[in-house]
Amino acid sequence: MKINTLNKIFRHGMAGLSAMYFLGLPTGVQAQTFIPGHAEVPYFEVPGGATEVLPLKSTSAKVRIAGVIAHVTVSQVYQNRGNQPVEAVYVFPGSTRSAVHAMQMKIGSRTITARIETRDQAQKDYNAAVKKGRTASLLEQQRPNVFEMHVGNIMPGDLVEVEIAYTETLQQREGVYEFVYPTVAGPRYHKGSSEGNGGPEWNANPWLKEGELPAYTFDLDCSILSGLPLREVRCTSHQVEIDYTDRNSASVKLGNSELHGGNRDFILQYRIGGEGVESGVWLYSDGKENFFMASIQPPARMESEMIPPREYIFIVDVSGSMYGFPLQVSKKLISGLLNGLKPSDQFNILFFSGGSAQFARQSVAATGENISAALRMLDGQQGGGGTELLPALKQALSMKASGNYARTFVIATDGYVTVEKEAFELIRTSLNEASFFSFGIGSSVNRFLIEGLAHAGAGESCIITSEQEATEKAGSFLKYISSPLLTGVNIAFNEFMVDEPEPASVPDLFASRPVVIFGKYRGKPQGSIVLSGKTGKGDYEVRIPLSQAVVSSDNEAIKYLWAREQIRRVDDYAGGYSGVPKDVEERVTGLGLRYNLLTSYTSFVAVDSLIRNDGSPVVTVRQPLPLPEGVSDFAVAQHVSGVRLGRYSKAENSSMGYAVAAEACEDIEIPAVYSMVEMMPSFKGGESALERFISKNLKYPEEARKNGISGDVIIEFIVNADGSLSGFRILKKLGYGCDEEALRVIRLMPAWNPGKQNGRKVKTKMVLPVNFS
Repeated sequence: MKINTLNKIFRHGMAGLSAMYFLGLPTGVQAQTFIPGHAEVPYFEVPGGATEVLPLKSTSAKVRIAGVIAHVTVSQVYQNRGNQPVEAVYVFPGSTRSAVHAMQMKIGSRTITARIETRDQAQKDYNAAVKKGRTASLLEQQRPNVFEMHVGNIMPGDLVEVEIAYTETLQQREGVYEFVYPTVAGPRYHKGSSEGNGGPEWNANPWLKEGELPAYTFDLDCSILSGLPLREVRCTSHQVEIDYTDRNSASVKLGNSELHGGNRDFILQYRIGGEGVESGVWLYSDGKENFFMASIQPPARMESEMIPPREYIFIVDVSGSMYGFPLQVSKKLISGLLNGLKPSDQFNILFFSGGSAQFARQSVAATGENISAALRMLDGQQGGGGTELLPALKQALSMKASGNYARTFVIATDGYVTVEKEAFELIRTSLNEASFFSFGIGSSVNRFLIEGLAHAGAGESCIITSEQEATEKAGSFLKYISSPLLTGVNIAFNEFMVDEPEPASVPDLFASRPVVIFGKYRGKPQGSIVLSGKTGKGDYEVRIPLSQAVVSSDNEAIKYLWAREQIRRVDDYAGGYSGVPKDVEERVTGLGLRYNLLTSYTSFVAVDSLIRNDGSPVVTVRQPLPLPEGVSDFAVAQHVSGVRLGRYSKAENSSMGYAVAAEACEDIEIPAVYSMVEMMPSFKGGESALERFISKNLKYPEEARKNGISGDVIIEFIVNADGSLSGFRILKKLGYGCDEEALRVIRLMPAWNPGKQNGRKVKTKMVLPVNFS
């Protein structure tokens, strides 16, 4: 008889036995604290005791969709109903691909057009203007999808409107066009980024409580003009009114019930008739340079003659921001993916928050038994703690590969971290021949991270906002990953003199979406653009002729979009935040200044010519942001994964240069039993002592011996805060007396070293396999 326990401890998805099984786990991890001493800031007090109303009155967007391009004008209205001059600071999200090309500020009847400058110069001009008493506004890019607006010297009684204009291409997948207007930048967990221990300054924002609606109003109007008949126009996020102007156009307006709907992404989807795709070539010339945009539809999906077995590594975020609704959606997704695996596939799961727990030491076969064990471990996750993404990625990428299996990594997360570029670099340098797919879970995720992970890993990204979507998209994901549409993709230009095309290369196509190409061209537009590659049935090629393409001033957006794609390639997904090579910064700065674009190194600044403040002190107010819909207070609480989450008693506290009044104390109960903690419970004496204990006490049942029975019995139990054991339960049975024997021995175990979370001893659920062989 051979009784083998610990060397199989990870084979069936165990939470682990001691801290030694968790590679590289930090201890004492603190959850996000954006403002010292304050998890939430519901309102502010100006020094002197006079309560100021928050300055942001409303935010709205007018969207015009023409073909495959969206033109968006964002309006932010700031009002000072107090008695002192105010500087408003507002952090807001944008599309990851948006080319922000204009800004203007309106004060009464005066309109001031913003100018594009280097980031440092724009800051100097803004600060100098505010100091001299002029009203000014400054727009900076903090991330490709996070912007920060400063409006200084908003005088008492003022109504100041700032308008921002951007353009972007619509995303299309499986015949569905989608326009997304992000409304709130979710809170970011920060630890270990190269930006320093304090984290990025823009991240230090006050937040409203869970479920509390923003004080400012939100509105959106959208018009759609298509070259083909519209079908199935719908909004999956908000109540809207849809009016079909004619067969090819429609207007979409936000419903009256959505006045405070700025706590989740606005998502508009539609199909078009005919072939269901806006394909072709569009041209623009400003007299100095010529630009083109081409949209080419890939072939229809063809099932491969032979689909090779795959190894899936699922990386699941179970941090505090995923607590509740987001984690339920994530569980639905991962369950669907697991249940859709083929018996010939293999899989493993890594759960991460402040630490990480691995389902198995190495990937296991996708048998019903293994999937059931994995689902039980998945179901036990509750959400809590920080979001240590980088250690989790390192652990997953370092897992030993399973022979000749095609390897695929799949992550499910809301993306609320500040280490996006570090994560991209890690994947680029460690992925080898595998591919990386990402699922964003929630109503307003960090799309920059979600899209960037897939970009770095030559995979696809997908956003899921509900359990129903999770079920639908799990099935479609497994289908298109097992049978790519087009591999070995190549773009060629036949007799068409092209410079600096974007993208420079096209990865394998998994989802059915058009290939969109931007570039400059010289001479006469002629010849064709050729897309080629291999399908499941052989070689594929399609040619798009330029003979009917016409240069039009209506296509000016192509100039901005080409420049934005250049910036996306050389800066968005490159390097870390400690700095980029000087030539990259110079390249991006030059593009920003030449094409009037907001970038990491160029900003918009608008300065009023009138001196309006005679020397009164200016009070800086950071606009508090709502938590994205479905996200709990654990995303921003000081002790996300502690025993209790306390809100601060009402008192004045100095923060960000102004007084803050926090609300009365309120406690939120944390689940009494944890599935994963920063310091996991351990058997006294360690792994070898546990192995000796079980080997000494476990007896092979005679009935099992006679029938040649071997395998694992999996036992779940709870290690209480005092180390005692309780809650014994058999998760996987073997029969023939093995179940009873394994349970008997586990019950015999002496007290363990209890688990700890934030320095406190807590109840922790453990799972242990007992092997009979």
